[in-house]
Amino acid sequence: MLPQLKSVHFIGICGTAMASVAAALQERGVCVTGSDANPYPPMSKFLEERGIEIRAGYCEANLTAAADLIVIGNAISRGNPEVEAVLERKLRYCSLPELLKEGFIRGKRSIVITGTHGKTTVTSLLAWVFECSDLNPSFLIGGIPNNFSKGARFTDSEWFITEGDEYDTAFFDKRGKFVHYLPEIAIINNLEFDHADIFQDLGQIQTSFRHFINLIPSNGLLAVNGDETEIAPLLQLDHCPIARFGMGDTNDMRAMNLQFSVGGSKFTIGETEFSIPMCGELNVRNALATVAVARHCGLNDDQIQNAFDTFEGIKRRMETRGEVAGVIVVDDFAHHPTAIQETLKALRMKYPGRRLWAIFEPRSNTTRRAVFQEELAKAFGDADQVVISAAAKLEQIPKSERLDPLKLVDSIKASGVEGAYLRDVPAIVEHVRTHSQPGDVVCFLSNGSFGGIHEQLLEALKA
Repeated sequence: MLPQLKSVHFIGICGTAMASVAAALQERGVCVTGSDANPYPPMSKFLEERGIEIRAGYCEANLTAAADLIVIGNAISRGNPEVEAVLERKLRYCSLPELLKEGFIRGKRSIVITGTHGKTTVTSLLAWVFECSDLNPSFLIGGIPNNFSKGARFTDSEWFITEGDEYDTAFFDKRGKFVHYLPEIAIINNLEFDHADIFQDLGQIQTSFRHFINLIPSNGLLAVNGDETEIAPLLQLDHCPIARFGMGDTNDMRAMNLQFSVGGSKFTIGETEFSIPMCGELNVRNALATVAVARHCGLNDDQIQNAFDTFEGIKRRMETRGEVAGVIVVDDFAHHPTAIQETLKALRMKYPGRRLWAIFEPRSNTTRRAVFQEELAKAFGDADQVVISAAAKLEQIPKSERLDPLKLVDSIKASGVEGAYLRDVPAIVEHVRTHSQPGDVVCFLSNGSFGGIHEQLLEALKA
């Protein structure tokens, strides 16, 4: 168990989860400090608005003598000056998942949402359903739901709803983060290869999920996407109940009669019609997972739909950043080929007949590598115009493993979609400003800030 904390320092504080937990600790009266190599919005702004100082760059002087605990982010590695000082001075340290497990989750009824895609949306939806049902849940979400305006909250409720992923915990703990979250109820929304920097193949990822599933107690529940073939090998178990959801007729809970519009999506489960203010099959699946768990926890369909009606979305998940000169600018976190494909498919459904731009920054540890060279080319099939930027920090990737953006653009063009390779933000902004037309939808796809390109484009369109 962790000691009573009066002061905590976060190394890598601008990670979404790190910043959210830091803010929540501050609300509890803990003195919070933090450092990061390159603070960027939205989390830097989020922390600054709450009066939490962000120290740019890493150095031993950032470690205050009074800190009871040092929380080391999973992106931090050996050689970091603060990490080296922590080890040399034998300061008390832990990972963020460890802090959550011992400081916040233990003793709660824990619901953990996992999968390659959709985790943030499902966690946000489920937390809002519980909130609207007066259950006052604690939650940790890898994004900022607009209904809450923050990604973490810790309450006295018996419920803790957590977004969990298979990515390694820290440089000193290579287990998946989600194994720390004491799951009573778990969701696996989908399962694909990702995180090529730590996993060699899909089999290793499946092994990580097996370790997670083995933690679910016999009085718990595993809710899974029954349409996902890569999940099926994990379900040969009898230690806990399994509930399958999806579109196929073999699922325990099946979505039918799907309808899409600018206002969102409608579908039926049995005789009950549901609607969500988000478009696309991906979001119907996210809603299915939410309904499955909410029903299991005793909530009725009216309670669920009342929450859906007032759900306001999540920052950076098909978020409309503005409209200038008839051009709609959308910001999305998608960076895996499947997520890109599903996002563009949803935007095509939401805005039928409009010209759709996809502007992609290869930035994740996987998409900077050639492992998805062919898959990425196929992912942009629903776009009319595609722009690929230079891959971020490509020098970190061995030359033999790097994504070839020029080859990617050639493959996109060969499929019949207009494509261009433009290295930097100014060039992309000028290209879109020059070639866009009223009625166009421009979607930026990146798991980073993309150099503030959204606001730059909106300003350029005003000229």
